[in-house]
Parts: sequence; C-alpha cells; structure tokens
Amino acid sequence: MSDQQELINVTFDELKVGQTASLTRTLSKQDIQLFAVLSGDVNPAHLDDSYAEDSIFRGVVGHGMWTGALISALLGTALPGPGTIYLNQDLAFKKPVRPGETIHIEVSVKEKRHEKHIVVFDCHCANMLGETVAIGTSTVIAPVQKIRRTKPELPDVQLHFHDHFRDLIDSCEQLSPVRTAVVHPVTTTAIQAVVEAVDEKLIDPVLVGPERRIRKAAKEAGIDIGFYDVVPTEHSHGAATKAVEMAVAGDVGALMKGSLPTDELMSAIVSTAAGLRSERRISHAYVVDVASYHKLLMITDAAINVAPTVDEKADICRNAIDLWRVMTHGATEPKVAILAATEKVNSKMQATVDAACLCKMADRHQIDNAHLDGPLALDLAISQQAVQDKGLTSKVAGDADILVAPDLNSGNMVAKQLTFLGHAAAAGLVLGARVPIMLTSRADSQRTRLMSCALAVLMADAQRQGDIK
Repeated sequence: MSDQQELINVTFDELKVGQTASLTRTLSKQDIQLFAVLSGDVNPAHLDDSYAEDSIFRGVVGHGMWTGALISALLGTALPGPGTIYLNQDLAFKKPVRPGETIHIEVSVKEKRHEKHIVVFDCHCANMLGETVAIGTSTVIAPVQKIRRTKPELPDVQLHFHDHFRDLIDSCEQLSPVRTAVVHPVTTTAIQAVVEAVDEKLIDPVLVGPERRIRKAAKEAGIDIGFYDVVPTEHSHGAATKAVEMAVAGDVGALMKGSLPTDELMSAIVSTAAGLRSERRISHAYVVDVASYHKLLMITDAAINVAPTVDEKADICRNAIDLWRVMTHGATEPKVAILAATEKVNSKMQATVDAACLCKMADRHQIDNAHLDGPLALDLAISQQAVQDKGLTSKVAGDADILVAPDLNSGNMVAKQLTFLGHAAAAGLVLGARVPIMLTSRADSQRTRLMSCALAVLMADAQRQGDIK
C-alpha cells in the first residue's frame, strides 16, 4: 500500500494471476487495546500482562484477527481496491504476533473466475524473521468499473484508561463497613444500590422507611433483606427525620438517600432542631473521573448552595479540602481553582471579587491545607495549554484538583457537561454535617454509587479518628 492520497482500484479485467500487493505494519500495545475496544474481545491473553505470563505464549499477544484485518485493508484499498466485495476468508494462524513485532502482509491473485467476477487471493503474513504468522486464501468479487477516490480522512483516536474510582473503592478494604441509615429505600433500584455496597463491604445498612414498601421492593428485586435491620416509619418525611435522629444519636455513621426527593432529605438534615449540622456550612462535592483529565477532579458546590456568599464559599472550600485530604490520605495539598468567567478581578463581577477574597483568606490561613488561586476561567483551571497561551504563573492553573463554582447554576452546568458530554463518572457526597451523606440517584451507574459509598466510608473513618472536623 502506498501513501498516495488517492485510492485507485484494479478492475477484474486488469487483474492478472500472480499480481501482488503488500503492506507492512508494526503491532503496538495501543493497537491491541483499540482492537479490543472495537471488537469487544477482552481475552486476558491480549490485555493482562500477569495472566499472559502464565499462558502458553508467555506474554501478551495480539488478536489473531488483527492480521485478518490487515488482509482486508489490502483487498479493500489496494488490490482490487474500492468496489471489492469480500466473500470468504480462509486463514490459519501459525505463530502469535507480539507487541512491537513488524508484520509483512502480502496478497497475490491465485485464480480468476469470469462468472460473477470472482477472484481468489493467496494471503501470506510473515514477521521480520521471515516466519509465517498466518496463511490462507481470500475470495472476493472484484470491481468491473474503474474507481478513483480521495482517501477518506480518519478521526483522531485516543485511548484513555481511567478507573481512579476503583482504586479509591479498594482503599476502603482495611476499613470497617460504616453503619448507614438508608432513607426510604422503596424501589428496586434503591435496594440494589444497598446490596452492591454491602457486597463491597462498604456499608452496614439500616433500612429506614415504610416496612411494607421496603419488603415489596426487595421481593421485586429478588433480594433477601432478612439480614438487614429495618426501622419502620409511616412515610418518607418520617424516614428522613428518623434517619437524622439516628445520626445525631450516634446510632449510624452515615446517611444514604433512597427513593425520596433530595430536598426532602436535605430539609431534615439542615433543620436547626435536628442537631446534625456542624459549625460549617453544609455543601456538596462531586468527585469526577473524566477520561480527558489526568486525575480525579472535584466540583463544588453543584447541588445545595444556590448563591453562596464569600463566607459560605470559604466553608465550601474547607469542606472540599477535607474530602480531598481524606481521599489522598493527606499526601498532597489540593490545588483549588476559584472559578469565574475571567482571570481578572472586576468589581462589576462579584464572582471575581469573591475569588480574590478567598485567595487572601488562604494567605491569612483562614483556609488551610491547600493552594488557592482565582479568579480563574475554566480553561485556565484545567488546561496547561491555556495557561501557556495567556502567560499565567500559578501553582494551581492548568492542574486543578478542586473547582469551586461561583454559584449552583454554573457548578451544576460544569458537572453535567462533564458527565453527559465528557462521559465522566461523578460520585457525590454532602459535606459539613456531623456524618457524610450520600445522594445517590437512579441515573447513577453501579460504579458511581459504589464510589459515593467509598467516599462516605473514608470520611466517616476520618471523623471518628478526629482527622477532620
């Protein structure tokens, strides 16, 4: 195959027995991964180094049909080229192809059948030592009309591996499951979320709500909840109130939202009479695992505080910093970007003034254990290229760990854009109360729900140990 920008076919009449075409390709690890993504063939012999070391091949090997795909590429783009219809492939695999190996593929015309313009090709695939890795024949219908087409432009493809969530879930293995009041779990989804967390040894659940509806949901889900404690209440409001009372009394170390509206649960939590509030403002943080960013990213507040004042934003920062310290076991001080529409302080834009105030509060140790910078536009917070283009000097810009939104609307938009357009997974936790609170949703994936539980386990343990307020 040549590097020319046009695809020109060879018609049936132009083909001659013995005519050949070839290509040479080096198999990379990324080729193997991408082939697995496209085909769904995730055989560990191709992807798992530790498994493959003990296999017959003593190491990772490429998919056999990768070589078959190269034969198809030759037939479809070079000989005969555009207009070719693939009928049959007979291929025997003689040797494995390993990452880094260069393979030479050659097809040659073996037979022409004038009826229906069928052509049979010999196919030979060899490594650079001349050893045959695959051999066989291909049968096609050759084109009868001359075709000349510009090569289509292919999209850029990048592979991202992002399972930071799994790492954090696994970090809870040495911790005891946290006793958790699950509030109003009266749907199959809510019951399944409980079982998932129990299976991962993250929570020890107490199901709080109308007992008949809870047991009905469990039956519909095919789940035996006979081993779980159930605290009966008449309705969802009663379930929220009772769960908060249990948390205040120390009977549970965390709360988990079941099938009631978020505002109904939060109303019981923020009630002054409930006694669950700490000296800090209650806030919410999303921990986001997005493929296009090089690490976990936290967004706050995108769910509770509608238009926080600068003092309330200070508590939002403190809560998020505490969660980050717990996630990282205090190994690093997070980089906190105070978001606005511009990096310049403008008295007509309150978000920029608040950002400047928060950074000065950090300078005066009113906000500790973190690096703050702001105002920062979103691109400057997360893009090194944007930082270089604008010539900004900052410890935070381009490498933020925590994004502090100016208000709920903008924070929620950033979080939703990342989850729906960026295909990110976002786990959430309510912070600033005396126990962590999980606001799981029916739309959450299993992985996201488990991550929310893992965050709660880590926070509850840190609160018990007195590591955070």
